[in-house]
Amino acid sequence: MILPIVAYGDPVLRKKCKPIGKDFPKLDELISNMYESMYAADGIGLAAPQIGSPVRIFIVDASPFADDEDTFSEEERLYLKDFKKTFINARVIEESGDDWAFNEGCLSIPFIREDVFRQSKIKIEYQDENFNSHIEEFDGLVARIIQHEYDHIEGVLFTDKLSSLKKRLIKSKLTNISKGNIDINYKMRFPNLKKIKRR
Repeated sequence: MILPIVAYGDPVLRKKCKPIGKDFPKLDELISNMYESMYAADGIGLAAPQIGSPVRIFIVDASPFADDEDTFSEEERLYLKDFKKTFINARVIEESGDDWAFNEGCLSIPFIREDVFRQSKIKIEYQDENFNSHIEEFDGLVARIIQHEYDHIEGVLFTDKLSSLKKRLIKSKLTNISKGNIDINYKMRFPNLKKIKRR
């Protein structure tokens, strides 16, 4: 089922999400709905709070970047093509490497893209959809996508990482998003509207 993406301004996006156990009700359905909702919005990652559920789950599918021959090597593109993971109860153990900038966007904050600096490597502990535990290291673009989605379950948005000047420059755009004053081609739920809006 395609669920509406929660827009900037909704309090659920600011919650530090709670861990879940194997007995979490309808977990398979929630994860399936998250993938369906992400693909319907042409996303590469989605966290549970973005569909209104404040739990520690996020998903990543980096395959859309596999076609970008100008940015990534053939080896990188092959890796991105097959990278699809579900992260449950994730905990970042370490971030390392040099800071690097990449232009980020967010399904909850449409039409705003800004360069965000993040460290290039990440070590993370998580459980998969079968509750098998993993500790893995990622780098490059995959690490960045994971960092972005991990921020969501910590109540952090990519706009929080911008300079004070950048934040001032996008303030009116953020206000318009929270009020639903945008024309978007996927389902969204706006904090200042009772209804779900879709073009």
